[in-house]
Amino acid sequence: MNEIWNTLGEAACDGFFAAIAAIGFSIISNPPLRTLPYCALLAAVGHATRFLLTSSAGMDIASASFSGAFLIGWLSLPFASIVKSPTTTLYIPALLPMVPGMFAYKTILAMHQFMTHLNDNDAASFYMNDFLKNGVTAFTILFGLAVGASLPTLILRRYSFSMTRNKDKKRPATTETI
Repeated sequence: MNEIWNTLGEAACDGFFAAIAAIGFSIISNPPLRTLPYCALLAAVGHATRFLLTSSAGMDIASASFSGAFLIGWLSLPFASIVKSPTTTLYIPALLPMVPGMFAYKTILAMHQFMTHLNDNDAASFYMNDFLKNGVTAFTILFGLAVGASLPTLILRRYSFSMTRNKDKKRPATTETI
């Protein structure tokens, strides 16, 4: 029982720091201030989900990142409706703490080391393997983040594009479908 509480505490701590990072990333793009708490909440929930899936469920980081991003995408739809803001204003800062910076860094470092050790076949082979392993991991995580967060908006296109409109004003009817 203590192990469960420890894991949940670690997930809450992970989510807390992701929320702080998301607020920082959000402020850079100068959004309406009313969106900041929602960005923080989305980042905390998404990052904690990824943490729980990787640590407790044994899921790989790419699938867990996709799941966290998918949850962020779904939650951003009602939150965007509440704050009358596009979903991207909410979910992009929430996704940024989940970007695989260490894998990207190790990819570039391995590429540099590979180029430095071209004459040594054993070292070059090691660094090429490291380059491919980290590069594919970083790319897969980034792809999962992009698809996972965008999928709910694409599934509910009509809802997601109409939620920021002012429903009180009368608009002329159009034959165009979204």
